[in-house]
Amino acid sequence: MATDGSDKSVTIEALMNEQRTFAPSNEFTSQANINSPSIYKDGEDYEAFWAAQAENLHWRKKWTQVLDWSNPPFAKWFVDGKLNVTESCLDRHLEKNGDKVAYHFVGEPGDERTVTYRELYEEVCQFANGLASLGVSKGDRVAIYMGMTIELPIALLACARLGAPHSVVFGGFSSDALKDRIIDAEAKVLITCDESRRNGGTIALKSYADAAIADTPSIEKVVVVKRTGAKVEMKEGRDIYYHDLIKDQPKDRPATETDSEDMLYILYTSGTTGKPKGIVHTTAGYLLGASFTHKNIFDIKENDVYWCTADIGWVTGHTYIVYGPLANCTTSVLYEGVPNYPDKDRFWDIVEKYKVTQIYTAPTTIRTFMKWGTEFPKRHDLSSLKVIGTVGEPINPEAWIWYQQNIGGGKTPIVDTWWQTETGHAMIAPLPGITTTKPGSATIPLPGISADIFDEEGMSVPWGGGGYLVLTHPWPGMLRTVFKDPQRFIDTYWSRFSKPEENKWIYFAGDGAKRDTDGYYWLLGRVDDVMNVSGHRISTLEVESALVDHLDVAEAAVVGRNDPITGQAIAAFVTLKGHVVGNEDLINELREHVAEKIGKIARPASIVFTDELPKTRSGKIMRRLLRDISEQRQLGDVTTLANADVVKDIAARAAESASSKED
Repeated sequence: MATDGSDKSVTIEALMNEQRTFAPSNEFTSQANINSPSIYKDGEDYEAFWAAQAENLHWRKKWTQVLDWSNPPFAKWFVDGKLNVTESCLDRHLEKNGDKVAYHFVGEPGDERTVTYRELYEEVCQFANGLASLGVSKGDRVAIYMGMTIELPIALLACARLGAPHSVVFGGFSSDALKDRIIDAEAKVLITCDESRRNGGTIALKSYADAAIADTPSIEKVVVVKRTGAKVEMKEGRDIYYHDLIKDQPKDRPATETDSEDMLYILYTSGTTGKPKGIVHTTAGYLLGASFTHKNIFDIKENDVYWCTADIGWVTGHTYIVYGPLANCTTSVLYEGVPNYPDKDRFWDIVEKYKVTQIYTAPTTIRTFMKWGTEFPKRHDLSSLKVIGTVGEPINPEAWIWYQQNIGGGKTPIVDTWWQTETGHAMIAPLPGITTTKPGSATIPLPGISADIFDEEGMSVPWGGGGYLVLTHPWPGMLRTVFKDPQRFIDTYWSRFSKPEENKWIYFAGDGAKRDTDGYYWLLGRVDDVMNVSGHRISTLEVESALVDHLDVAEAAVVGRNDPITGQAIAAFVTLKGHVVGNEDLINELREHVAEKIGKIARPASIVFTDELPKTRSGKIMRRLLRDISEQRQLGDVTTLANADVVKDIAARAAESASSKED
């Protein structure tokens, strides 16, 4: 299996051989939402299975056809069905559960706000009315660039109430990244904050937003949430404060009727071409997948207090902070800040205070907790936890065991989930009442989901082998297209293994995986040139483009190297223009330049200056060899290189750079 497009002989090795297993207790199974393996048999008839699950949503008009797959790979689920997602997430809960807490908001400085379902409904309606007064109507795109305030889920829901697709841009992205996404989505309104709070400091979101929209003619209005009260520039006629916009608005508004296949949101994800892809998710199928997986993977009960620690700027936050939990009438924690402010036990303080029953966090975060030590969780009573989950990248067995013993008390089920922005919701994960888990494995595909592992020729790999992870039939929460670029949708996701002439359509996920002799899936990482840094998928080409944007840089290549904390770290190899001398000052300058162009999360962890980059005779950079150098491994095959001698020079420079850092 190839690790890049240049050498298809390279295989991702499936070296892990984990033997430990953990079966659910009889006590847990007896009370679980799903406690019989027969659900997997039910899921084999996937259309009937998802049709039965869809009865749990609030419909205005029932569908006439479960799945239209007549024009693959463009799927339509629940054809002719009519609904609005906010009626499933808010309205239907009000009569019996209006006073139930929807969110416990916890600000990083310690401020708190508890919002009931009725209060959430009323503020969503007020904001929807406010947006409508600014000219937002069904089909208009709204960009959202905010910190993790309570107004962030309100903003998503207000857009959905109007049938206006939202496009959330992570609040850690730069002005340029925001600008590119606004331009592509042709957003009409931008919602932002004066500032956001992070790690004891603030981030000047409004200033970044102003810089972005200087070159975005589609933006007509800017709504600003006051988070810190900092003085910001407000452009008359364009900018309006959130509190001013909603204060006189009615606390009720009929939801706009939408079709099952109307667009709910666009979420941009990095692509190997460097241009972010606008992933389109529609209404009914996405909400169904979000609600079903949330309820059953986490075994959600009526009185649970659930906490997903992700940022709503990523798909995990869309699905498992907003739409899934609210559809299930769940009480959630919404935390603004970082795990170590004001101290390294902040997460565990929140778990203890709110008696959190499920926590869903990233392996990167767990590895950080491991580095800090057990003293911090030991300060707190974590016995309320019933299920603990992981998301973002594969979790190594040692971190899994640490998580289970030190956070789960040695008995709490761990649900390790595999999915993507594109899939919309978890695809491979345990069901905690029936699945025997293995540390490091996401276990098996969920009911109604069909996955496989293919070799180079598109043949299923026997159990015990590794290869390309694929999905072999449609699922309700699947992406429908790439915004304004349906050909890119086909080329990126459906071209590698599909055989249109046989009407065989295979979704290639872009990940490598091993399937063990029990049929369990073990994720082995990306096989394309998208890096996974602390759960954030970052395109090598985007970082390379940012580096080359610097006046002193002639060429750059970027790879992800293994990192015990972040999963992968960004390693850059840079060729400077002839008159420039590389030094530590320039390294720091380039790192900050990348942060300015893309965002701080994309700053290279290391930069090595080199006179040349290793290239094939056709001019392709051999990133595989750069990964070998970055991870100090024995170099792979260099016979296809046009300039084989350069690799030794780069390796020597990289070793020298690493040695100087250790000193």
